[in-house]
Amino acid sequence: MSYVDGFVLPVPTDKLEEYLRTARIAAEVWKEYGALEVVETVADDVKHGEQTSFPRSVQARENETVVLSWIRYASREERDRINEAVLKDPRIEEMMRAGEFPVDGKRMFWGGFTELLRQ
Repeated sequence: MSYVDGFVLPVPTDKLEEYLRTARIAAEVWKEYGALEVVETVADDVKHGEQTSFPRSVQARENETVVLSWIRYASREERDRINEAVLKDPRIEEMMRAGEFPVDGKRMFWGGFTELLRQ
């Protein structure tokens, strides 16, 4: 079974195209190093729950939408190798240095997951 890094983040609605531009570049880099799949999704039918919800999880503001993303790898070992290489890639370093990521990283969360089921 494969390994997945999952991400949930708030993106200002008026910066969604800018986010998508940076996500496309990042996806190319991850895939060049061996990621099997990179998926970016934007909230479409997501309610603001009373106790828990995607918007609450990232403290989404009125002018923000929630993005759910994942990167799939062949294994945890491959993920660790790929992420190490990606973080040293000049394209990613430049985006980080230039502050081109239009997201409040303090409200973003992520983690690695072992796949349980794929049908």
